Amino acid sequence: MADVFRSLNLLETLKESIDHNKLSDVKDAVEDLLISRINLAVMGDHGDEKATFINSLHGLSSGDDGAAPSQPPVSPEEVAGYPNPKHPDFRLWDLPPVPPTSPFEPEGYMDRVKFARYNAVFITFNQALPPHSVQVFLEARSQHRQAVYFVLLASAKSTEKHLEEKRRAGLEVLTSQGVATPKVYLVRPSALEKFDFPGLLEDLEGDLPDIRAHALLLALPALTSTLVARKKEAFNALVWAAASLSGGVSAIPVPFVASMVDCGVAVRILSKAQLSLCLDDGSVERLARQRGAEPSRLKGLRTCVLSAGVTKGEVKARLAAAERDSATVSSKLVEMAMPRHARSASRSFAAMLQALNAAIDEMAADAQKIVAAALGEGK
Repeated sequence: MADVFRSLNLLETLKESIDHNKLSDVKDAVEDLLISRINLAVMGDHGDEKATFINSLHGLSSGDDGAAPSQPPVSPEEVAGYPNPKHPDFRLWDLPPVPPTSPFEPEGYMDRVKFARYNAVFITFNQALPPHSVQVFLEARSQHRQAVYFVLLASAKSTEKHLEEKRRAGLEVLTSQGVATPKVYLVRPSALEKFDFPGLLEDLEGDLPDIRAHALLLALPALTSTLVARKKEAFNALVWAAASLSGGVSAIPVPFVASMVDCGVAVRILSKAQLSLCLDDGSVERLARQRGAEPSRLKGLRTCVLSAGVTKGEVKARLAAAERDSATVSSKLVEMAMPRHARSASRSFAAMLQALNAAIDEMAADAQKIVAAALGEGK
């Protein structure tokens, strides 16, 4: 329910911008969501668990194009960057571990790795938590940076009892160094749907600005049925904003609006949805390999034609059908959804809103079926 309210908060913010004629703010929001511009850093010792964590955040396995290796292709003291193959502006950064030598100056380390450029930082460990990492955390908090988290990476051989012992030891280190309300998230890098990652993601989204949180949500792989539902809510807000700019307020002479032709922006949104929901062939095949499933079986669960491929012809047909049907849409509902000064153009707005939201619903339903089949849900 909290995720729904967060999407509603974003939608209300966008509506307020439209009502106050701040179309550039809405334009920027649409572009940010479509591009998913975000930088996340993963700090800690190099190794298989860290590389797997980075790759899982991108929906990749070792050996895939763009995957992070266990040992980065740079000096151990340098930063390595990995753009997402599907969302190039979603970048993950592999930060070196903090040096164990004393004296240690956290500001110097943070300057060297360009700490300020990251939207969030995961401080990872798989053995004992390095005390100097805690100094970096405390320095970040002193700079009012909230999105910094301690993550215990679970190896495949670790038992839950052993992992809980490591977590408790980490919490003791945090407490001894003065961290208020210490928290350590337990994450299995090869299966992010397990353990604490869903809670970590929820906390991360709460600490990020609304637009940035939704951009991250759209760029992450479709890990669980719950995440698919949250992606759908985010796309609903994006569709409303795009419909307002493209059809709802097209009479306003703003350069961006002139270029936001209904079909063009609809193709961009639905193409983003196909990638975000991991419905493209490459994503389905990778998921099948990762989960030991048959690719053809997962592909066969796609019943919406847009799930297999977004074409301009299909999008045009859906927009035209929605335009014909828009006369039957309740005028009261349209007025409630639209910005005040755009209601004279309600038919165009309603057509785009109806066509895209219906398409998103169908695609999300396909994604739900694929995720459930891959994870063995409902068995």
